[in-house]
Amino acid sequence: MTDMVPTLKLEDLDVEYRVRGRGRKVLRGINLEIGRGECYGLVGESGCGKSTVAYAVLRYLPRNGSVPRGRVLVNGEDLLGFSNERLRELRRKSVAVVYQDPGKALNPSIRIGKQVEEVFELLGVSKVERPARAIDILKKVRIADPSSVTERYPHQLSGGMQQRVAIAMALASEPSLLVLDEPTTGLDATVEADVLDLIAQLRKEFDTSILFISHNLGVIAKMCDRVGVLYSGRLVEQGRTSEIFRNPRHPYTVGLLRCLPQRGRSKAVAPLVTIPGFLPTAGADVQGCVFAERCPLADEKCRREDPPAVDVGEGHFSRCHYHDRAGALTYGSENAITPAASETGNRILELNDVSRTFGRGNATFRALNDVTLDIMEGETLGIVGESGSGKTTLARAVLGIVPADPGGTIRLDGRQVAAQLKSRSQAEVKALQIVFQNPDSALNRSHSVRRMIGRTISLLTGLANAAKTSRILEFTRAVRLADRYLELKPRQLSGGLKQRVAIARAFSGDPRVVVLDEPTSALDVSVQAAILNLLVELQTSKKVSYVFISHDLGVVRYLSDRIAVLYLGRLMEVGRAEDVFSGPHHPYTEALLSSVPSVDGINQERVKLNGEIPSAMNPPSGCVFHTRCVRKVGKICETEQPPLNDIGAGHVVRCHIPAAQLPRAPKISSVPG
Repeated sequence: MTDMVPTLKLEDLDVEYRVRGRGRKVLRGINLEIGRGECYGLVGESGCGKSTVAYAVLRYLPRNGSVPRGRVLVNGEDLLGFSNERLRELRRKSVAVVYQDPGKALNPSIRIGKQVEEVFELLGVSKVERPARAIDILKKVRIADPSSVTERYPHQLSGGMQQRVAIAMALASEPSLLVLDEPTTGLDATVEADVLDLIAQLRKEFDTSILFISHNLGVIAKMCDRVGVLYSGRLVEQGRTSEIFRNPRHPYTVGLLRCLPQRGRSKAVAPLVTIPGFLPTAGADVQGCVFAERCPLADEKCRREDPPAVDVGEGHFSRCHYHDRAGALTYGSENAITPAASETGNRILELNDVSRTFGRGNATFRALNDVTLDIMEGETLGIVGESGSGKTTLARAVLGIVPADPGGTIRLDGRQVAAQLKSRSQAEVKALQIVFQNPDSALNRSHSVRRMIGRTISLLTGLANAAKTSRILEFTRAVRLADRYLELKPRQLSGGLKQRVAIARAFSGDPRVVVLDEPTSALDVSVQAAILNLLVELQTSKKVSYVFISHDLGVVRYLSDRIAVLYLGRLMEVGRAEDVFSGPHHPYTEALLSSVPSVDGINQERVKLNGEIPSAMNPPSGCVFHTRCVRKVGKICETEQPPLNDIGAGHVVRCHIPAAQLPRAPKISSVPG
């Protein structure tokens, strides 16, 4: 075997699932290869077949899945012909996978050390050597105190630490191929950046080839040498990542890239581009180009003839009849949206010294510490910070789901509201609503869309019969949910449609303030763009205010008028979105912003924080950020808590560094090659 043999090669791969006695083809003629030490990205909307490719590579297809045509070559050998024993040997030594949710991949009832040692047991390492080997591999993934971590259970680790353990277990066998299926989805910007840096370092150290599956195009741009764009089971474009992101030659790729909020762009400038229509049903027999029904360039030829894969130069392939026109096409309107922020300056929500303490007796900690904020009518206040910073606790305190401590106040339209939800009036409950991150958890699986929204309308407004029906239609149509979906249940809807139902329900009582808790984090970029445009339209028409919580800083910048930065339950910075992003800003804000990957061809010089966020049970003295701050000025940071300093135009920063010396927007450098 020579070095020229690719680590992974898929040849004319078809995959089908047998459903109700009929074969439904979900992958068609997939051809790709990954060289030794290369990172290949696979992108596309949910339902395109990305995970099915991963399952086929691992031969993990479900019982109703089969490969009627094609080959899967790992190091030159077709694993489709392997016996079960040889396949187990391959998975044990040559191929490994890291899944999206490490919390589900790790056994909650077994300590971390034992789980890592199990990998070495499968590799034939003696029982005496296994603990030391486990410690060693955990050190390689930058776990500072591996001996302590081995004694913990998965639930005692942060999300980022769990993902490091999962990567350590995957790399223990020094595999030639590593499959990463959405490995950073749901992680904070700083933790995501740490995990990506770790993957890049280990890739070089082990010379491992990587199949990187993600809907985060910024991550793909940062990590991958080449990329393939998958649509409805077809690889419609592939080539060098820098070339495809700079010069896309398929309308679908163009649409995905234009759906993203561009650097520095806000809702006041223009709506986000969206891709009209929906994916074909999985396994549908589509004649002609699979993207024709959603493509602005499509004509009769596209609907009649399946386009071949055309080499447009230097290994860049596009499956489009009109690939030379793809870069110039337009999606949707370019008209500006009217800025949603109110011009009257009416203050709708006020928080004064709001704190929240958890625990009993001596075992207590403050998840929120004297937070003071206000929100104007029609304004979006973005809340950012790492996991454990208090974002969700703040949202729940505003809603009364968890009562704030005595001493602080929450005022709505100038009137104080009770800390507990059960003590609030119906009008106050109606005025403050929420859209949760996961619509599957928020929607009743046994109720139809009509019943869920109708029930909320009855509870909050008292409307019934024809008036209630009229209001249901008003709000489902406002979120562009077709009438045919009203009788369906959540399991029959896509993720984007379920989130539209959740938004319609939140708005059905005419709220004054809506808390949006990571409402787009699990959505594809095309669905995310549609949801963000919808939120802007509803804000403009209803004059509603948003508290917008997200770890996606590009989305926060697009939607927010002002931004508040939380760390260990304390406000570190508050200001207009453009001021917070451009600076001067708090060193913590600087680190968050520098961690965000981008698709626009430039890299930011990353500011790496020291360690992880401290426990709220034992917060650092003085400035709570001093243990991780790279701009610490001296002993004063350890002994004195800095005040919130107004540095102009209502922009406040909690830091001992003088305003003139605070960091500004991170420097940027072009991506090489």
